[in-house]
Amino acid sequence: MAMTAKDLPLGGAMPEFCLPIGGQADQWCSTQAQGKPLLVLFICNHCPYVVHISKRLGALARQWQQQGVQVVGINSNDALTYPDDAPEKMPVEALRAGYHFPYLFDAEQRVAKAFNAVCTPDLFLFDAAGRLFYHGQFDASRPKNDLPVTGEDLSAAIAAMLAGAEPPAKVLPSIGCSIKWRPGNEPEGWV
Repeated sequence: MAMTAKDLPLGGAMPEFCLPIGGQADQWCSTQAQGKPLLVLFICNHCPYVVHISKRLGALARQWQQQGVQVVGINSNDALTYPDDAPEKMPVEALRAGYHFPYLFDAEQRVAKAFNAVCTPDLFLFDAAGRLFYHGQFDASRPKNDLPVTGEDLSAAIAAMLAGAEPPAKVLPSIGCSIKWRPGNEPEGWV
């Protein structure tokens, strides 16, 4: 079922977090990006909306990283109910998609709740001061439309942020699969 990301006010502080890198013993903490822009991507292995953009996302993320933007992916799906999203499968997906950024596993789903993330993909761009600069779609392409996957909306927001410009005036929300919450762990007001 397709779900639309929540409308969040810009300028909010980024929640701090530490999560394990999927399928590895290492972890990554948000303090590692302190003083740098950070793009937080709530993604997963199996969602058709994420799979649809994954190769272009991987390629663009490498460009953004070269421009000084830190990038992390977070998989918050319940791996018991959705075994394709299990942490041991995340390195395989990262290799397939060309993700050269930490791909983290949020087993307790606390980080997704702290960000008010609801779907995959759900994209959060924070400036170097740790303030939300952009929360919107990657682009207008979807699995069942004929629009090319370009990443133009997110790319324009990153370019504006790096240039010291204002956030985009018109932002369309991300659309994707709902985060797969553990039974009984759904956020308040979850439908």
